[in-house]
Formats: sequence, structure tokens, C-alpha cells
Amino acid sequence: MRAIIIGAGIAGLATALRLHQIGWDTLIVEHAPARRGGGYAVTFGGIGYDAAERMGILDELRATAFDTTELVYHKSDGSRRFALDRATIAATTGPRSITILRGDLEAVLYEKVRDHTEIRFGTTLTHVDQDAHAVRVTLSDGTIEKADLLVGADGLHSATRALLFGPEEDFLLDLEHKVAVFMLDRRPTAIAPGATGTLSSRGRTAAVISVGDGRTVAFFGYRTDHARPDEDVATQLERVYGDLGWVIPEALAGLARAGSVYFDTISQVVAPRWSNGRVVLLGDAAWCVTLFAGYGSSLAVGGADQLGTELAAHSGDIPAALAAWEAAIRPEAERKQKLGRRVKGVYAPAGPLLLWLSLLPLRLASLSPVRRYMTRRFIKG
Repeated sequence: MRAIIIGAGIAGLATALRLHQIGWDTLIVEHAPARRGGGYAVTFGGIGYDAAERMGILDELRATAFDTTELVYHKSDGSRRFALDRATIAATTGPRSITILRGDLEAVLYEKVRDHTEIRFGTTLTHVDQDAHAVRVTLSDGTIEKADLLVGADGLHSATRALLFGPEEDFLLDLEHKVAVFMLDRRPTAIAPGATGTLSSRGRTAAVISVGDGRTVAFFGYRTDHARPDEDVATQLERVYGDLGWVIPEALAGLARAGSVYFDTISQVVAPRWSNGRVVLLGDAAWCVTLFAGYGSSLAVGGADQLGTELAAHSGDIPAALAAWEAAIRPEAERKQKLGRRVKGVYAPAGPLLLWLSLLPLRLASLSPVRRYMTRRFIKG
């Protein structure tokens, strides 16, 4: 059996690994000219953690994960509001989770599949034709490839979804925020090694995150009423955040030296079905729970694992396997989407009262009695 996978991100690479484990051949098609690194840090747990353990990559992921020694919440002038220490952070995430950079998670998956699958960088999907027996795809390099299954793992702005399911505007739910993420070439001195500093002010949130191995990530998220559609990322961030102190000026200056930047609206994908014959969407192309829910990487790996399981269980019956897979994964994805929509109002609070309310649970978590309870509940069982 053979699968063509569109997208060499976490979802696509995890799918290639899982399908290799059940004896399939795979071809990955990626529009970027080379593999990308960096990205923002994610808490990787739940079904993704369980799947990584089953797929045999958990040890490698844990080796590249990092611990946040202190999470400091700042006022607009840079002074400290309060902080969470390592023990409190661990109590809020539970034992079966890790914090890892998206690019590092991708790198582990890439190393696992690079010798077992062909990856064509700088190539895009242009046409799809399918019947009851096979799916045929035309690629931008002029080749036509035939397979038993086509997996669209090409993210929020999926070309696979546009070709087979309909235009993007039919599926995207705008959550009225924008985000910019990039690597800094040096850590601001105000951010201690292993620490994360963050502040929120009038619908804007910024964070500088020390992610291990001397690397630092700058993160900016804000309500779209601050945005202007005609502005590039540098102009927009300078206008939106330019009045703030602390390490914000250093981070904004680092954008000019960054190798790449992720800059996009925060949107969910709401699709009534994730498969069409021998074509299936997976990861952000199918559900995109957004960073508000904080579970996208876990769902991508968990979804890839479950897809392999169902394909193996329904040998030769692709539609039945895809139906069983969607029935297994959709409830979890929809729960996380609901969470993302519910918390979007407190992500970049518009006013002081909402900011205070959004930080209250974290303030309580920093209190010793609450932390001891959380440790007993989540860490010690």
C-alpha cells in the first residue's frame, strides 16, 4: 500500500512514520524549499504523548524537551506581577507531558522517517483525481503520482482541502487574534536562562521564552482590532507594541535578524467531514484547534497514530478505515476547539479587570496550599 502525504510538518511526518510502521510506502510533498525549524513552544501531552510512546519516539522527544524554571508575569513597565516556579508549572501540566519546541518535535519525526520515505521539497499539489481503486495527483514538478491514499497534512491554509472539499472561507472560523513568532539571535539579559517572561496590556500579549540550548523565542499575540491588513509584520508589531517597555524593544529589534517568522491570524478549521473517498485531512488542515487550546501538536501525532491503527485494522478498505478513524478522533478535536473558543477572550485581555480575572487562577496556583493539592492530584496521583 502507498500513501502520498501533502505537508512535511508534524502531522505529515508523524503520518509517514506511523504508516511505515504498518508496512506502507509513503511520499511526502512539501511546498517549502527545506525543512523548517523553530516555531513556538508547545505542551505535548494527552493522546499525543500516549501515541509517541506507542510509536517509539518518546525517549527522543523527552531528550529534546526543556523545563521552564520560572514563569514570570510582568506589568507594562516591566516590573513583576508574580511568578510561578518549576514545581507549580509541573503541577499545572501533569506528569505525562513535556514542553518542546515545535521545530524540535518536527526534527525528531524527520530523523525517524528520512530513510524510509521520499520527501520532495519545493513542490506543491495542483490536481487530484480518484476512483474506487486509486488516487492520482499531479504535482508542480510535472509528475503524476498514484497511491492508495492521499493525506492532506498541509496546515491551516491547506491546498488539499481547497481542491477536494471547497474554498478556505467555507471552513475557517476567525478567532479575532493575530500571532507572530520568531527566534531571537540572543537572549535579553532580563530573561534568565530557562525562564519565560510575559506581559499583557490592552489586548496585547507578549512573551520571551528561553527554550534550551541557548535558544530564545519571541511571541506576540494580539486582538485583530489592533491590526491593519496592509501592514507587514515588522511595521505592525512596532506600531502595536512600540509603547511598551521591558524587553519588548529588544525583541522587536531581533525581528530584523530573524531567519524566519510565523505571522498569521488565529483561526480554527470547522469541517463537517475529514475524508472524501481516498483523501483524508489530518492535523490543522482538518481541525486546527489553535494555540488557545494548546493541543495541536498532540492531536496531530495522536491522529496520525490512530490513522495507522485503523488502516491496519481495515486492511484494503480505505473508506471504512477513514470513517472509523474520524469517529475516534473527532470528539477529542471538537472538545479542544470548544476550549479554544471559550478562552479566546482572556488570551489578550482588553482591559484591567479581565486581565486580573484571567491571571487569578495562576496566582492561586502559586500559593503553597494550592500547589500542594495540585501536586497530590496530578503528579502523585
